[in-house]
Amino acid sequence: MAELKLSGSRDLTRVERTGAHSHIRGLGLDSVLEPQVVSEGMVGQIKARKAAGVILQMIRERKIAGRAILIAGQPGTGITAIAMGIAKSLGLETPFTMIAGSEIFSLEMSKTEALTQAFRKDIGVRIKEETEVLEGEVVPISIDRPASSRGAVNKTGKITMKTTDMESDHGLGPKLIEALDKEKVQSGDVIVLDRACGKIIKLGRSFTRSRDYDVMGSKTKFMQCPEGELQKWKEVVHTVTLHEIDVINSRTQGFQALFTGDTGEIRSETREQIDTKVAEWREEGKAEIVPGLLFIDEVHMLDIECFSFLNRALENDMSPILVVATNRGMTTIRGTNQVSPHGIPIDLLDRLLIITTQPNTQDEIRKILEIRCQEEEVEMKEEAKQLLTLIGCDTSLRYAIHLINAAALACLKRKGKVVEIEDIERVYRLFLDTKRSMQYLVEHQNQYMLSVPINTEEAIAAENEFMEV
Repeated sequence: MAELKLSGSRDLTRVERTGAHSHIRGLGLDSVLEPQVVSEGMVGQIKARKAAGVILQMIRERKIAGRAILIAGQPGTGITAIAMGIAKSLGLETPFTMIAGSEIFSLEMSKTEALTQAFRKDIGVRIKEETEVLEGEVVPISIDRPASSRGAVNKTGKITMKTTDMESDHGLGPKLIEALDKEKVQSGDVIVLDRACGKIIKLGRSFTRSRDYDVMGSKTKFMQCPEGELQKWKEVVHTVTLHEIDVINSRTQGFQALFTGDTGEIRSETREQIDTKVAEWREEGKAEIVPGLLFIDEVHMLDIECFSFLNRALENDMSPILVVATNRGMTTIRGTNQVSPHGIPIDLLDRLLIITTQPNTQDEIRKILEIRCQEEEVEMKEEAKQLLTLIGCDTSLRYAIHLINAAALACLKRKGKVVEIEDIERVYRLFLDTKRSMQYLVEHQNQYMLSVPINTEEAIAAENEFMEV
């Protein structure tokens, strides 16, 4: 990001927000897919990460299709973190979409349409085409700037390029002149000029012009003048998703519809024609399919109609890798009265490779909190970290993570630089965790509107497990 400067304040070189999983860089696996104890932001969950590593390798080798992965476990055990780690390990070239189960319920489009668009967003099409480019050494550049009657300047010009075998002149329009100015191209540079899209790539500087200046930058790269013809055919690869092709071909505004968000319902006939065309490109060797990763969190929020659609969609030969996650146990399938594991029908569960997560140990919670302190740039004393670890063991890891930034603000208020025990204790008293909030409701339930009477003895018995810090 470009550097921003505010008057009367410090320079800002980075503006970004710290998310719940912004510290995740991958699955933390070595070259033989063995998980490290602490690596790439991942801590613990050795078995789950090892299983995810096997899935990751199968995805890379494209040996998994028509099936899906279920990551299940208790809340706060790193279910979403493992899915994010898989996506980070796959890299930017692999399409990745993350949605929640409740996102597909909308008045603007049907549930099946929302799922179809999510599936096609994660099916990449790598299109190969040959384009004509000019590759050579720049000899002179001449630019004319005639002024019009209104005072506007219409730039035109001419560029001369050469190789060891030939030399030729080529006209320049405003777009190419702007590209030359942007790349700071001058005589003696070796460039690749794509006249079709107006793109210029600066490869380096010719050895014959190495003595033009007494001092050269450390990044200046010298190379021989290209040989052969100036005009060459170069293979260009474009990667788009099926959803982008659908939108471009179904809306009058074309590609701009992707930015306005006006996708709406897309006719099945349009998708069939696009699938037929993509199949032709695959047979001709002009394109290849890049299966992506679709992650559906809180999958138990889907209803029986959505699960039936997923069963059908997974049988398609161009379906992406589906990863679903849930923290529910035995619960009712939405839209029915049937109870099933994780709220998922048995026939769909039979298609899933299931990965389970385990509760974090005290040592793992300590390491996770240390990583979060580094991510949020909070300095904390060892005694305060130990206290925060005990709070995380007794309440939840999520609650302990929330206290980090709050304690940093409390430290800032007392004009301190390092978070101490008193800061943790202060925010612990200010913000209740789930157990203390439940206990407060039990004690004051009569003061709330529309409260339902509950068994006070059972609620208090559950609270007796709470350890005072």
